[in-house]
Amino acid sequence: MNEPILIERRKLYEQVATHLEREILKGTLKPGDRLPPERDLQLKFGVGRPAIREALITLQRSGLIEIGNGAPARVARPTMQGVVSGMVPAVQQMLSTAEGQRHLQGVRLFMEIGLVRHAAAHASDEELAVLSAALDNNRTAVGDTVAFIRSDVAFHYCLAGMMRNPAFLALHDAMSTWLLEQRRFALMEPGEGQRSYEAHARIFAALKKRDPDAAEAAMRSHLEEGWVSFWRRYEDG
Repeated sequence: MNEPILIERRKLYEQVATHLEREILKGTLKPGDRLPPERDLQLKFGVGRPAIREALITLQRSGLIEIGNGAPARVARPTMQGVVSGMVPAVQQMLSTAEGQRHLQGVRLFMEIGLVRHAAAHASDEELAVLSAALDNNRTAVGDTVAFIRSDVAFHYCLAGMMRNPAFLALHDAMSTWLLEQRRFALMEPGEGQRSYEAHARIFAALKKRDPDAAEAAMRSHLEEGWVSFWRRYEDG
């Protein structure tokens, strides 16, 4: 029988998790591979079942393995959605403060400006037609908060889709979820829905002209004006 791998007695599960993580990242364990049964892992590392269980849970939270009900643990096939979902608890804590809200607004501003500049240079006629339809839906939804938020998210989703990169779609979905309350707060301001639609129309017009500077200016103005409405309501409690 092979000698067990010696593990320091401090935080055993972390060291087991680190060793297994290293095997996954090196490719010794590949996506779809089954991990050895827990009993074999106990013998391999010379630790008890609780340390193995905690190590596997740690790897599952990291998105490196999948654990099914009664099924053996397998090496996961990483997805952008899985990576982003692992950020949710930290982001929720971040959003509990005004400073955190502002930080995430800055991230969104940077991303949205990049998206419209790219769209102005690279969007196809077909993609602009889809964006035009999303803009029409946004216009007809003015006055209906739930429908307007849905159409607002859809408009910006079209811009993310123009990157033709699923990572941006996953980031857009996450950002839309994290900042949903900001949209709701902003729409409490009288006329905010109409203002937002008109801002979307200016963004679309700039994209049709293939003008990245105008598109950036329109997007920056749109987001910053919306945040004025949000902060007015947010600070009123």
